[in-house]
Amino acid sequence: MIPSATLLRAALFAVLTTTAYAEERGAVTNLPLPRFVSLKASEGNVRRGPSLTHRIDWVFKRRDMPLEITAEHGHWRRVRDREGAGGWVHYSLLSGTRYVLIEQDMLPLYQRPDPSTPVMVRLELGVIARLGKCGPLWCRLTSAGYKGWAPKEMLWGVKPDEIRE
Repeated sequence: MIPSATLLRAALFAVLTTTAYAEERGAVTNLPLPRFVSLKASEGNVRRGPSLTHRIDWVFKRRDMPLEITAEHGHWRRVRDREGAGGWVHYSLLSGTRYVLIEQDMLPLYQRPDPSTPVMVRLELGVIARLGKCGPLWCRLTSAGYKGWAPKEMLWGVKPDEIRE
């Protein structure tokens, strides 16, 4: 027979892990929160609340701009950009295709994830690049037809511990 204290601990652990899991998932999509996406359209209205009746606070104007989803409500996603500005955007304006924002001026893209390999191109601060594979420290990027590897710490739009195949 299992002691009642052990059963109580197991039940408490199950409740706590289920609650923690629920807090880290979107109520609508069951996808992780927060998570990165990109702006699908060349313009996207950012509203004060999750409906068309809410006021438009501003408009995002950079196609493929990486955004971080922080909440979900029906067909609406609360997002923020690199500076922390954000609001509610209709889900149809967002894409799961991943892009990152370059955070270092003249960031070198290397041939391989190794700084001793040739530099393929240098990207200016604020350039948006398509995100490919990511290891623990490096990510493969594509920008303006160039491909190469950059240190993950110089990119906004990918989590520090994120691994992508």
